Parts: sequence; structure tokens; C-alpha cells
Amino acid sequence: MATMKNSTQLSYFILSAYSYSDTRLLIYLYFLIVLIFYISIICANVLLIVVICLNRSLHEPMYIFLCSLFVNELFGSTGLFPFLLVQILSDIHTVSAPFCFLQIYCLYSYGVIEFSTLAIMGYDRYLAICYPLQYNSRMTYNKIAVFTALIWIYSLLINVVALCGLTLPLQLCGNIINKVYCDNYYVVKLACSDTLVNNLFGLVHLFTVIFGLIILILYSYMRILKVCFYGSKQTRQKAFSTCTPHLASLLNFSLGVFFEIVQSRFNLSYLPNILRIFLSVYWLTCQPLINPLLYGFKMSKIRIVCRNLIFESKI
Repeated sequence: MATMKNSTQLSYFILSAYSYSDTRLLIYLYFLIVLIFYISIICANVLLIVVICLNRSLHEPMYIFLCSLFVNELFGSTGLFPFLLVQILSDIHTVSAPFCFLQIYCLYSYGVIEFSTLAIMGYDRYLAICYPLQYNSRMTYNKIAVFTALIWIYSLLINVVALCGLTLPLQLCGNIINKVYCDNYYVVKLACSDTLVNNLFGLVHLFTVIFGLIILILYSYMRILKVCFYGSKQTRQKAFSTCTPHLASLLNFSLGVFFEIVQSRFNLSYLPNILRIFLSVYWLTCQPLINPLLYGFKMSKIRIVCRNLIFESKI
């Protein structure tokens, strides 16, 4: 393989994780499973987006944030699943450099938007449970619009800076990515030039934005637990019904990201290839399906509206 001078001159990457020896029958089975998964994600998220948008009773802060979350699930899924479907059936697992960087941008933006939205939803629950009488004055529609816009604008811009300003200028000495999709960390590992600035940027972002969001989430739920401990039975029931799906979603996403970080930083070659692939895509595949199922089944308002919609369509 020829040594690459610069990522701007690089024409393609090779995704080596697809180097499997499965029969064509199994490959078609994988394709069918991924396709069903993707169609389910689209149907579930689009249904809940439509339900929230068309029903005035759901035009509340929590449901508006949920709508943004479901839009992000579609955004992240579309950045991954069509690509996976093409690669599964392909005999040569290569991807053009521009498309690879585009996928990196989409997936990393999805991750930042997801975590930021879950953090602001935790803050929303904190206000609703700890300050119920002041909630409407503290969480106005203008603030909701500002929070949502900031989440999306920041996430999309910060990844433009990271990709165009730091990753693209790197000199690369190879083009093999040991994954089933393009990943910025693996591209940076191919660099034969200095990556100190990339590492510093990642650490600064981690210790400022990410840790800041983690502190916001922990603070919100510590206050919610305190109110539940000293509050009435009705307060505890309200907190349980509205916070359970959010906490489950947050834990699931955090677990998926943890799997991905561990696999990226440590050598897990002793694990079966199919398990390593599953762990690497868990945060991108399970979260977009689990979220609409969690909120659709656990939140009574959404469940009732969905049931009425299905019942009326049958009639």
C-alpha cells in the first residue's frame, strides 16, 4: 500500500472490520436484520415526531425537547445505516475520503447533540419537579427555542472546526480503518504527523463541555432525589413516571459510548469479531430505536395519543 502524503490527497479508506468469511446466505441475513432495524427506527421516530407536532396537548417543553431528540435519532441513523447496508453487500469495503469525512461529521455531531439534549432534558425535569409553581416562567418557549438552537448550532459547528481544522490537515501514513464505519479517532491514529493539537482539543472539549453537561445532569438528579425523599407520594410518582425513561435513555447512551471508548483505546482482538462490531455500533444503532420505544410506552400522554391515533385510523 502506498504511503499517503496528506489526507486531502487521500482518495479512499479501507474498512478492514468487514473482512469476514461468512457465506453469502449469512451476509444476506445481516443485510435483512440491519434493514429491518433501520426501517423500524424511521417508523418509530417519525410517528412520535408527527404525534408531538400535530397534538396541541403535547406542545410542552419536555415534548418539544423530545421532538428534537427524535429528529437527531433520524439524523444519526441516516449517517450510518444506508452506509452499512451498502457495505454489507459490497465485495470491496472501501469508502471515498470525502464521504468518510462526511460520515465522521454526521456521527460525531449526532453524539454531541444526543448528549446535550439529554442533559437539558434532565434540567427541564429538575425545574418541573423542584419548582413546579415557577416552571412555566422559568422554562418559556423562547428559552426552549434558544436551548434547542444552541445545542444544534454548537454541535454542528464544533465538529466543523474539529474535522476541517484538525483532522483534514493531518499527514496520513495509511488508509486502513479497523471498523465498519468511519471514525475520527481511527483516522487520527493513521497520522504520521504530530497530533498534539488534536489530543489537546479533545481533552479541552472533554473537561469543559462534556464534564459540564455531566455536572448539570448529576446536579439535576441529586436535587430531584432530594425532593422525592422529602416530598409527597404524588411528587414521587410524578418524578418516577417522567424521569425513568430519561434516565434509562441516558444510561443506555452512556453505556454505548463507554463500549466505544474502551474498544478504541484498548486491544480487544481476543473477542469475536461480530461482538467487537456490535459493541462499536451499539451507541449508534440501539439508542435511536430504544428512545422512541421508551418514551412511547412509558409516557402516558404520548401513549394515549398514539393509541387514539391508531384506533381512529382503524375505524
